[in-house]
Amino acid sequence: MLVYLFSIPFWILGPSAVEKAWSKLIPINLPLSALMLVCPAVAASILIYRAQGYHGVQQLLMRVFDFGRIQPKCWFIPIIFIMPSITIVSYVVMRCIGLKLPVAHISLLMVPAYFVLFFVGAIGEEIGWTGYATDRLQNRFNALTASTIIGTVWAAWHIIPYMQAHNSPSWIIGQCLFTVGARIIIVWLYNNTGMSMFAAIVFHAMVNVSWVLFPTNGSRYDPGITAAITIAVALVILYVWGAKSLSLDRFKQIILTQL
Repeated sequence: MLVYLFSIPFWILGPSAVEKAWSKLIPINLPLSALMLVCPAVAASILIYRAQGYHGVQQLLMRVFDFGRIQPKCWFIPIIFIMPSITIVSYVVMRCIGLKLPVAHISLLMVPAYFVLFFVGAIGEEIGWTGYATDRLQNRFNALTASTIIGTVWAAWHIIPYMQAHNSPSWIIGQCLFTVGARIIIVWLYNNTGMSMFAAIVFHAMVNVSWVLFPTNGSRYDPGITAAITIAVALVILYVWGAKSLSLDRFKQIILTQL
């Protein structure tokens, strides 16, 4: 509720004259209300401060760069490359079904710039969704239920900005489905990387980097196709790792039964 409450001023600014000036500054279809990304971090910090004081907030913020928890380091492969791979597959699917798409033109110089930009933005969100909410919901429910709840709240939170970016209802529905699927993948990565918030932040950043590079500033991005592929990936993860914990323990059990 705090996240939604703190987001209201950003939603109000969306249709304002400031929005017109904002839209001229950036080359992508990103409404001014997207700056609400700081709200989950603010809400989480307030709640942690009430329960644990300044030290608790400090511990929460220090987890932003907890990449040392990621063991083994091969987990960086899915963290970084799952979303670009999904995006490439969606591009191929769209070409195969006859949709007209421009030839992908990716400026390698822009990739690190976009990554830094979206990494900073993902910090504001994942401090709340991952650093605060994920463990608490997993302790109360199982991993799938926790990720579905967070994914649904996360998706609904974005609906007003999606509308302010003049996206169609079908686009918004597809993007919301994608958001839930992506959250399942994030929780899976989080649970298998020693509860690393950094892993969640990097994956979240790669979601946005992949979108903005598809294939030109995200202009031809189709969330329905991307959602279908993402959910398929999430279903494979659920089958192999198990809905209860989405952890390596389930995977080990499957391997052992095959030996």
